[in-house]
Amino acid sequence: MSLIQSSPLLRNALALDAAACAGMGLLLAAAAGPLATPLGLPEAFLRDAGIVLLPCAALLGLFASRSVLPRLAIYAVIGVNLVWIVDSIAILLMGWFAPTGLGIAFVLAQAAAVAIVTELEVIGFRRSPAQGVPGAEEASLR
Repeated sequence: MSLIQSSPLLRNALALDAAACAGMGLLLAAAAGPLATPLGLPEAFLRDAGIVLLPCAALLGLFASRSVLPRLAIYAVIGVNLVWIVDSIAILLMGWFAPTGLGIAFVLAQAAAVAIVTELEVIGFRRSPAQGVPGAEEASLR
């Protein structure tokens, strides 16, 4: 398994991502009903999105607390964030829903926030050196 020594920037970006996911998840899960009409988005869609974000927040918080991480985990975080951004834009372009002006602004603002956090994670990932697997050096000497 390929590991990295998580840079301070990566850990901070993951913590920011965790906090944003937790905040947005709680907001959407708890206030989907009152938000649905002003945003022009279905209540069930908002609630489900909020519920999906909560375990993501927990996992991101766990990653942020670790100094050594599997490289694949960070690829997954970045990949999921990119899918979130694309899906957010698709919501507006594909006509799946009829968001209000406020709903359009909400979708664009959260997609932009995810894009910024993802860029910070990419930069932090690039600053994270590879970590040797414990015992690998000894095994190669045998």
